[in-house]
Amino acid sequence: MLTQIFKFFSSLRLTVVCLAFAVVLVFLGTLAQVNEGLYLAQARWFKSFFIYWGPHGAGWVIPVFPGGYLLGTVLLVNLIAAHIKRFQFTWKKLGIHLAHGGIILLLVGQLATDMFARESDLSLMKGETKRYTESPRRAELVFLTDSAFVGQDEVVAVPESYLKNNREIHQEQLPFAVRIKEYHVNAEVRQRAPMMDSGPPPATQGVGPNATMNPLPEDRGMKGRNVPAAVIELAGPQGSLGTWLVAPDVMGEQPIMVGGKVWRVAMRWERHYLPYSVQLVSTKFEVYPGTDTPKNYQSRVRIENPSKAQNREYDIYMNNPLRYEGLTFYQSGMDKTTDEASRTSTLQVVKNPGWLTPYVGCLLVAAGMAYQFLSHLVGFVSKRRTA
Repeated sequence: MLTQIFKFFSSLRLTVVCLAFAVVLVFLGTLAQVNEGLYLAQARWFKSFFIYWGPHGAGWVIPVFPGGYLLGTVLLVNLIAAHIKRFQFTWKKLGIHLAHGGIILLLVGQLATDMFARESDLSLMKGETKRYTESPRRAELVFLTDSAFVGQDEVVAVPESYLKNNREIHQEQLPFAVRIKEYHVNAEVRQRAPMMDSGPPPATQGVGPNATMNPLPEDRGMKGRNVPAAVIELAGPQGSLGTWLVAPDVMGEQPIMVGGKVWRVAMRWERHYLPYSVQLVSTKFEVYPGTDTPKNYQSRVRIENPSKAQNREYDIYMNNPLRYEGLTFYQSGMDKTTDEASRTSTLQVVKNPGWLTPYVGCLLVAAGMAYQFLSHLVGFVSKRRTA
């Protein structure tokens, strides 16, 4: 039984079949970006084990095609099995071993990047200090209250994915249950206009009675950004406490009084906290003369890390990122305003545990090919001299 399984996974036919499926997957996934957008198409076609399909409006789906993760995993297993079965571990074959090892490392590194890499943003004004970064696309519902430590909050965060199914959420730290009445992946929230908005307000508490929410189609473009919104109902031991309208950027924190204690509710962009603080010291924005084309934008930041007794300043500019404590800070954007005091600098913060694997993998492939070529060249030259 094990022999048959090993024979199947080391088969060259399996390699050909997987490569054929991969070609079709790339073609269909590229076409899907037209209607689904880049990020949704990547998640559905390339960052999944199966492609699912179901009739419109039906509550069920079935797998109809292998996804990128499945094809990559099978190809990886096939490559390792075929290498063990066919190649001899001798000095003569060292180049082949190195090249195959590099390809295996590239496949493993890509899988690790897809599964564990994380991108977030850090926006700062001159003199501002933050200890967290924010996701550019994922939001979270948070409940905050004063903690026992002065200047710090106790935070209960609910990921946005929990809001999509209109479920009831219970958390031990919260003195109330959270019921999702409405959720929209993209919406416009604005102040209520008495002459224009004649319908009932979306919520009864906080700023809800004075606001209006208009659902919008999901933005699937590369440069667009969805702004989610939700209407939530809070239920305490004595019954409903009312409904609140929450959305990032526009609603802010809204107070809730429960059992003599003040809580605050808000929807904000998902935060990733840092064990150190980052302060924007100064910025520099330069354009080519006579144009609005950026020539250079640069941020000088101060990182204070008490755990390592560090307090240092670094310059971050285009093509010169900062690598610090497993994160890479890139200069990704900056306001064009001439007033440096009101200028906002945006840093893209990337966490990628496998960032070295492409470099090492390519070096192994290049070294293997060079070794194999030179060994054959030396043998060929030696035979000519003997003749």
